[in-house]
Amino acid sequence: MARFEVHEAELAAMGAQVNSGDFFFQLGITYSVGRGVPQDRVAAHKWFNLAAQEGKAEAIRYRQELAGEMTKADVGEALRQAREYCRIR
Repeated sequence: MARFEVHEAELAAMGAQVNSGDFFFQLGITYSVGRGVPQDRVAAHKWFNLAAQEGKAEAIRYRQELAGEMTKADVGEALRQAREYCRIR
């Protein structure tokens, strides 16, 4: 949870980029492969989901592929985190 909060603070500092589907997509890639951060499928799914909501069509395919590698509980957690992000955004 602490990593999530720190990361959210970093996003807030980035201003307008936070609303970008491309930016969310890149976060999904970052977490799915563990580029500079520990690999985290739940976080990756969340960011791909948010990118898809922002109109990044490619994120839908990545999110679906990732979901196939996750438990139902993990997918549910990713969706909950995406909803929470939208609620506080």
